[in-house]
Parts: sequence; structure tokens; C-alpha cells
Amino acid sequence: MNNYTGISRRRFVQLGSALTAAVLFPASAFAAPVKVAGIYTQPIQQKWDARLHLALDAASKAGKIDYKFSEKVANTDYVRVLREYAESGVQLIVGEAFGISKEARKVADDYPNVAFLMGDPFKPHGSNFSVFDNYIHEPCFLMGMIAGSMTKSNKIGMVGGYPIGEVNRLFHAFMNGARSTNPDVQFKVNFIGSWYDPPKAKEAAFAQVETGVDILYAERAGVVDAAREKNILAFGNVNDMNKEENGENVVVTSALWHMESAINNAISEVTAGKFKAADYKEWTMMAKGGATLAPYYEFEGKISTDIKAKVAKAKADIMAGKMSVEIIDTEPKSTF
Repeated sequence: MNNYTGISRRRFVQLGSALTAAVLFPASAFAAPVKVAGIYTQPIQQKWDARLHLALDAASKAGKIDYKFSEKVANTDYVRVLREYAESGVQLIVGEAFGISKEARKVADDYPNVAFLMGDPFKPHGSNFSVFDNYIHEPCFLMGMIAGSMTKSNKIGMVGGYPIGEVNRLFHAFMNGARSTNPDVQFKVNFIGSWYDPPKAKEAAFAQVETGVDILYAERAGVVDAAREKNILAFGNVNDMNKEENGENVVVTSALWHMESAINNAISEVTAGKFKAADYKEWTMMAKGGATLAPYYEFEGKISTDIKAKVAKAKADIMAGKMSVEIIDTEPKSTF
């Protein structure tokens, strides 16, 4: 009887310990980090790809993932690299399928146990191909409100890479934001035909200044340097151009893109075995932390109190779902 009781007590203690461990350390806590590959067509210093890399690198440093990446992968070689990573046993691939959407989807079909989270303008595909784009039009509208209030010539210049949806929607939102505080404002719009050509972007900005613009929207690198040389103000895009692109005393604020929320959601779903094809659009917008307006830094006291209050109200309304910034993907045109 005593022996039976002793065994029962030992088993009770063992079961109790196991239950405690299960509560404190769920199964996912003991799981190995998710194996993730990042595939980038540009150097990771290029700011679009940099947003993806920074988010994945942060997850790696937090111990959530085992992260590898390839950069400067041309579209003509992209499918081969996709397949190599899929064959290597990675569980999640993050990259960009612009220009190779059909081919990338075929790879996803061939590897149903691999999760794909790809920059892509089209819809999700199958069971494992999720898509995202940078929907930072909301902070673009907010900084447009500020730009409209600060221009003295009522002429704003805008220099972009290519007139594609992800750029067009930012320009339109900025323009509409500026019009909301200054109905008389006009715009000069140019696209340089490159994602990274600072000298060309700088020359395009110089040409716009010659037409009378006194504020520049720097969608591309190189524009901030032009604004500094011409002693005018600029507004930044994707990264914090005031701090990261020599924009002190030049860049009033920037529309920032953050991929951490989207990346962490994908990692969580892969870890739980619940990843599915989805549109990650909302994960790159303000309500879910995918987009923000950068601080005003040294311009804090140079923006009118009234405009700052209006921007704060608009931001609060966007976050609460009371205000929607229109998404317009058609090519914007100059108005003068």
C-alpha cells in the first residue's frame, strides 16, 4: 500500500511538473527558430529592400528565426534562387515578385510546404503565396498637409523612381494632403526611370527648382542633397531621411515604412503551422504599425501650431478607423 502511494506521489509530482512546464513554456517555446530566406533584387542598403532586411534581421537577433539572404539577384536569376532556397529546407521566403509574378507563383505551387511572403501588386495565390506592398499613403497625406502649409511659392516638386502603383499612391496622397491645407498649391512631377540613381534624381530636383518649387518630396535618394544645395525644404520617403540621408535642417519629416509587424505575423503563423495565402496590405498601414510619420526634429517649432493640431487629429482619426486616405494608383501628372 505504501509503495503504491509512493509511486502515485512521484507520478503526481512528475505530472504536476509537466503541466507547469506546459503552461510556462508552450510547445512553440521549445521549437527551433524558423528558417527564413530573404531574396533581394537590390543591395540591402537600397531603402525598399532595407525595410525587409531590417525587420528580418531584428527577428534573427531576437532568436525567432534562422536568417539567410541573397542580394542583388536579377529577375532573370530570381526563380533559380527561389528554388534553391526552397530545396534547402527554409520554411519562409521573403522577397519581391515584381515582374516575375507568374514564375514566382509556379515555384510556390511546387513547394506547398514553404511559406512565401512576396512584394507583389497582385492577389495572393494558392495556399502559401502571400503578398505585400508598401501602403504608406496615410503618413504621406499627413506630411502633405504640412508641406501645403509651408510652401511660399505654392509650388511643390516631386521626384520618383517609376510611375507604378506603389509610388503613384504615395504621390497622390501627398498631393491631396497638401491641397487640404492649401487649395492653391501646384505640383511638378518627374520620374527618373530608376530605383537608385542619386545623381539623376538630384538633377531632376534641380530642374524642378528652376521652375519655382520651394519644397521637394524626395521619393528617391539624391533629392535631399539638391534641396540642401538650393536651400529649400524637403519631405522624405520610406526611411527617415532627416537622420539617414543627411537631411538635418532640410527634411521636415518622412513617411516611414515598417515591415516588422508583417514579418512577425508571418513568422508566428509559420511557427504555429497556420500560414496561409493572404494580402498583407493592412500590415503595412498605420493602424497595425506598418507606417508612421517621422518626428519633426528641429522643425518642431517651425510648423504652425494649428497645422500640427490638424495633423494630430487626422492621425488619430486614421488610427481609429474614422478617416480613410484614398488610394489612387494611376500616374500623377504635373499641374503647372
